[in-house]
Amino acid sequence: MISALAVSSFALLLSPAFAEDQHRELGAHVHGHGTLNIAIEDKRVALELEVAGMDVVGFEHAASTPEQKAAVDKAKGLLEKPLDVFALPAAAGCSAAETKVLIETEAHGDQDHDDHDHDKDAKGGDDHDGHDHGDKAEGGHSHFHATYALDCTSPAELTTITFNYFKLFAGAKELTVNVVGAKGQSSYEVSRDRPTLDLAGVM
Repeated sequence: MISALAVSSFALLLSPAFAEDQHRELGAHVHGHGTLNIAIEDKRVALELEVAGMDVVGFEHAASTPEQKAAVDKAKGLLEKPLDVFALPAAAGCSAAETKVLIETEAHGDQDHDDHDHDKDAKGGDDHDGHDHGDKAEGGHSHFHATYALDCTSPAELTTITFNYFKLFAGAKELTVNVVGAKGQSSYEVSRDRPTLDLAGVM
């Protein structure tokens, strides 16, 4: 499990403004665009990555075929190595203390289905019930949720992050990066074309 420090740091990160940004990205299900939250406190760096399944494995539904399951396993294996995904300066002396990678699935258009159901029920459309359940079984968007805790011997040296994430996952295009550090909160955009983040003003 991620430490209490990491959890408290994420609570600080997900202020109303940051939470709204994250909900907008995931709620709108923008392919290619994910969110990374970073909290730096003393020598502990907590990270939380939220990205759509399409960005990481090339499909957004739950894995069903052997090929899809293999792709998910491979992606999880890559994401379980945060220092390969996010390259930090060697001078910072960071090592991974805790790692957790989950795949979460959100129902697709539940409210629309429910409203549609009521209309049909009023007309006694029993067949639609079965159809609606089938839609729900097939629907849903999956996303990867990874949390990390890093211990860094010299956190002041955390002046840059290079996002190898874009090299590892072909569907990834952009990340919104929210950072809480010694000098407050900041938000950035990194992309496949600009994969390096300058944190000099945050530390």
